[in-house]
Amino acid sequence: ELALKSLGNEGLFLFSSLDTNNDLYLSPEEFKPIAEKLTGVAPISEFEEEETPDPGGETLSVVAKFQPLVMETMTKSKDGFLGISHVALSGLRNWTAPAVPMSTLLARQFKAFLPPKDKLDLGDPWWIIPSELNIFTGYLPNNRFYPPPPKGKEIIIHRLLSMFHPRPFVKTRFAPQGAVACIQAISTFYYTIAFRIHAEFQLNEPPDFPFWFSPGQFTGHIILSKDSSHVREFKLFVPNNRSLNVDMEWLYGASESSNMEVDIGYLPQMELESTGPSVPSVIHDENGNVIDSRDPSGEPIQFVFEEITWQREIPWEEAARKLEVAMYPFKKVSYLPFTQAFERAKAEKKLVHSILLWGALDDQSCKPLSVSLPMPGSGRTLRETVLESSPILALLNESFISSWSLVKELEELQSNRKNEFHSKLADLHLEKYSFPVEMIICLPNGTVVHHINANHFLDITSMKPEDVESNIFSFSTNFEDPSTATYLQFLKEGLHRAKPYLQ
Repeated sequence: ELALKSLGNEGLFLFSSLDTNNDLYLSPEEFKPIAEKLTGVAPISEFEEEETPDPGGETLSVVAKFQPLVMETMTKSKDGFLGISHVALSGLRNWTAPAVPMSTLLARQFKAFLPPKDKLDLGDPWWIIPSELNIFTGYLPNNRFYPPPPKGKEIIIHRLLSMFHPRPFVKTRFAPQGAVACIQAISTFYYTIAFRIHAEFQLNEPPDFPFWFSPGQFTGHIILSKDSSHVREFKLFVPNNRSLNVDMEWLYGASESSNMEVDIGYLPQMELESTGPSVPSVIHDENGNVIDSRDPSGEPIQFVFEEITWQREIPWEEAARKLEVAMYPFKKVSYLPFTQAFERAKAEKKLVHSILLWGALDDQSCKPLSVSLPMPGSGRTLRETVLESSPILALLNESFISSWSLVKELEELQSNRKNEFHSKLADLHLEKYSFPVEMIICLPNGTVVHHINANHFLDITSMKPEDVESNIFSFSTNFEDPSTATYLQFLKEGLHRAKPYLQ
């Protein structure tokens, strides 16, 4: 109360956004972002303090490619962003190009991507940056503007993401955080490492309120020598193969409990790519003498690199799936694209278990729609609880073909009359849909035999067993977790209702 009286609402909001350890005291480290902002002088970064360039080491040139978010893909655009202040979206509207179009990095900085000694099998994932959050630990605060200083293996990822925007948060507010990787290919001297990173950006600064920009994921690969002295190839990008791939959240007040606005949109391009292999920063002749990097005519010396012969490798799709399952255990069950799921269900004479929602179920563009707790019914709540539980995984694998779909994509499929069957499948789904998430069980022909809205499902699981009137969602005594028991009952009821049709 005294702080509020002394600083006012906005002053207290700014103070608390800087007070990362909540001790009501700003240490020099916590005050650093404001000092840099006021003076315009940034000290040598922690990375530069820790890493001393090796005079004989190699350097890698990386370029950033960025196309801004398509504003028309945001839900709020449908009513002309009615009621949304121009200031709230200023950081988003002004972000039209990468902060650093090209950067030169030391090859040895990429040693953070090398596997630990116990993870040398193809497709065996490890955490570069471990996830420290889950559904039970809560979330990191929303009222922050400046990322904490990166440490250890976070440093190279922070440096790379800073090419897009000056305020990347290597650790997201929501689980699963971090970065995971696996070996995709092995040769005598090289690895191809596939990786997946969950990170987000803060687009606003004081006096504006925070605006969080969370791409669904960053993925990519790096080909580097086993001693990290040479990088043959590097690429990092946000997948753009779905119609929506970025979550956005912004606050409307000077406290953590202020109202939050949420939207989702499409980002056409956000990628980093090396311009070629890393090259020596200093060139020596056979006697160890430093020689000019240009030939007598003034042209840069051209380097010739040996071709890499891979001894063992797995397809990119397999490596990406290993990383996905590491981030999201519920993906131990395959979730097929919408129309493929019905084709597979028909061939295997199974039911389709389908989840229909606004944001992607298997990346960070699906978030809780509330500041402090997941909104009842959010896809994130489902994927971190019932969908990854062992009994549900077992039944889904045995009796169902699973799929998840974006509402927007099914609306497009519904209006596409070139394939009447696919259009009808989408139509039958959308008939049953209610915001925010609908779980649907249907026959291979699209007929819905059972469905439940996620809000209703979570309402039921929060009730005492004796208060549940419907025997359709009665609790099983075999499982302590009411959510798992209720979802299991939902699936079994779907199987029961479909029996006459499948015989």
